[in-house]
Amino acid sequence: MSALYYTYYQSPLGMLKMGGTDTYIAELSYVDNQEQVTHGEPGISEIMHQCTEELIEFFNGKRRTFDIPVYQDGTVFQQKVWSELINIPFGKTITYLEQAKRVGDVKAIRAVASTNGKNKLAIIVPCHRVIGSDKSLIGYGGGLWRKKWLLQHEFKIMHGVQTLF
Repeated sequence: MSALYYTYYQSPLGMLKMGGTDTYIAELSYVDNQEQVTHGEPGISEIMHQCTEELIEFFNGKRRTFDIPVYQDGTVFQQKVWSELINIPFGKTITYLEQAKRVGDVKAIRAVASTNGKNKLAIIVPCHRVIGSDKSLIGYGGGLWRKKWLLQHEFKIMHGVQTLF
């Protein structure tokens, strides 16, 4: 098993904790308090360096998708749900109901929402692009203000204006 390294990146949305190995990124999460700081293996892998560069490009409006390899452990259903998140285009949103339909079970809406909440790769696996059936902002582990910021950021890059939400 590869060593898991941790580093931090100060983003426009606050501190991000990045965890990865020599071959993939396993975590990108928001740090809201000192208790969330992890002291893992010292150093930073090349993949983590690449992730930081891609995040900088994303926040500067020059990147719409991420190329870095990622991995999150999960059930077959969870993997399907997370894979579907990656298929949501930059600057677009879908509802939790639509996501449930896309994974093949309209009745799984609560399971889809719960799985989105377990996503350990914020921004890269864009669960922020999933909204309520009434088009409201609901359900984002990083806080609704971050979800709103991310959606407005993407909308502004796509359309040149910031009028979404």
